[in-house]
Amino acid sequence: MIRNRDDASKPAPRSRKPLLLAAGLATAAALGAIYGIAALGGKSADSAACAGTQEVARRVAPLARGQVAALSITDAPRPLPALAFSDGTGRQRSLDDWRGRVVLLNLWATWCVPCRKEMPALDALEATLGGSEFAVVAVNIDTRDPDKPRAWLESVGITRLAYFADPSARVFQVLKAAGKAFGMPTTILVDRNGCEIGTLAGPAEWASEDALNLIRAVVRKEP
Repeated sequence: MIRNRDDASKPAPRSRKPLLLAAGLATAAALGAIYGIAALGGKSADSAACAGTQEVARRVAPLARGQVAALSITDAPRPLPALAFSDGTGRQRSLDDWRGRVVLLNLWATWCVPCRKEMPALDALEATLGGSEFAVVAVNIDTRDPDKPRAWLESVGITRLAYFADPSARVFQVLKAAGKAFGMPTTILVDRNGCEIGTLAGPAEWASEDALNLIRAVVRKEP
């Protein structure tokens, strides 16, 4: 390329690539701090923490069919980001509180019609399988009128699900930033170590035989 003669006497401009790379790394580190996402170079630690999850995911993948065919089983299990919300008494809770149990984490809101539609099935699932080995943790993310979700649950006879809420909806934003939430409802099947087994965007018939067979297989400890 021929340069303008006047430009020949000027020093060549410094490359901006190092600056852009440094800025990108700083941004990634900040997101990791905010959202609890694994830092650069942390993949091996995550893989070790979820080593057993991969085998469980492979074992139950054929059972993601019928009423739960939309459940996407992960092929690279990772721990979920830190998630905080409150229980019915206002006490702060974390998903870590259920460590040692298989969890079906569900995010819902009263303005979400599919969420309301699947709530009775989640309630029935908790009634059938809930206990020391498994729990449905349904977190409401309504940002207005905190009494509305409770009133709605009572009006439709939801009695087995414990009440959890995050009026800031930050739990959804954290999962969205981690690539785990794209709309409502969002449901994530989590193993005893807090590692993701599968994610489902949208509603499902969680009280169906397909869902029960899948979750029983995850809860079962032997191969």
